[in-house]
Amino acid sequence: MPVPLLDLKAQHQTIRDEMVKAVMDVVDSQLFILGEPVKQLESEVAGLSNTKFAIGCANGTDAILLAMRALDIGRGDEVVTTPFTFFATAGTIHNVGATPVFVDIEPKTFNIDPQAIAGGITKKTKAVIPVDLFGAMAPIEEVKKVAGSLPVIEDAAQSIGARRKIDGKWVMAGEAATIGTFSFFPSKNLGGYGDGGMIVTQDPAIAERLMRLRVHGGAKQYFHDEVGYNSRLDALQAAVLKAKLPHLAAWSAKRREHARFYDDAFRGLDGVVTPHVDPKNESIYNQYTIRAERRDQLQAFLKEKGIGSSIYYPLPLHLQPCFAYLGYRKGQCPVAEQAAMEVLSLPVFPELTQAQLDEVASAVRAFYGR
Repeated sequence: MPVPLLDLKAQHQTIRDEMVKAVMDVVDSQLFILGEPVKQLESEVAGLSNTKFAIGCANGTDAILLAMRALDIGRGDEVVTTPFTFFATAGTIHNVGATPVFVDIEPKTFNIDPQAIAGGITKKTKAVIPVDLFGAMAPIEEVKKVAGSLPVIEDAAQSIGARRKIDGKWVMAGEAATIGTFSFFPSKNLGGYGDGGMIVTQDPAIAERLMRLRVHGGAKQYFHDEVGYNSRLDALQAAVLKAKLPHLAAWSAKRREHARFYDDAFRGLDGVVTPHVDPKNESIYNQYTIRAERRDQLQAFLKEKGIGSSIYYPLPLHLQPCFAYLGYRKGQCPVAEQAAMEVLSLPVFPELTQAQLDEVASAVRAFYGR
């Protein structure tokens, strides 16, 4: 039985009528840019993330870029971040004119190591960007402690709805940072029918500036306080996301259920290390990512059996050719480099059947002789 890494068609079949109505309501209104659907979604995402403000934008990459612009980060500045993440995290640092400073990750969670951040901070540092990788929050309270007075931009592209218990209280992804950023790329737990992003904050001044920056830097049409961007969340995408949002908690719970199945299936299996979730965290499992011996051979074996998988990420950012000018060398972020050689993400989407889960687990076990 073929098992794809992700099956969005299976999800669509369960909510098709809701989606058609949401889209057609916008089409019938002929109001496609910002507007009421975007305002409603912003309000609901702010509520979900326990923040005072949410500002929609064109995509998750722009969310990070706009966040840095709102903090006046630019040429000559440095931003500390992780090398083990999607390219946008560091690409946006470069694109505002700043320099990414890469520090290593924790070996178990793959998230940025707070202790390593201290070694990356200099007089030029203007912010720290931790990433909530694979759906589990980075230790935001520890990151903030090390960052001190520096602003923290939480790249929560993969973790909307995730939470972490801090001092006995649940804190949502995006809630505790200076600015939090989300992506609504179709493969995310809350995915649109195209690109979309959202920025959250507790700071009214930051929120006001972000609302200007996303529309060419002007709060009033044809009057521009600064040079901004064309980075608006489409009304169509907002309507789709708003219709999907009530399902998010159940979808993420189903992913956790599938993750528990895999954890049990692979327990004691030599050659496989199952994902470690910090006991303080509740992950939304945007990915179920194992460490695997003979990773590439395992992936080829699964492909032969029609089972989807993917490597997030095969080359850490500090070793990417486009960042060669920074002068990083192999061995400077050894934990990230080791992870890049071992990680493999398996199907974990909510609509997986028990037969499909059994197929994946049996194939992995068979490869390792169990």
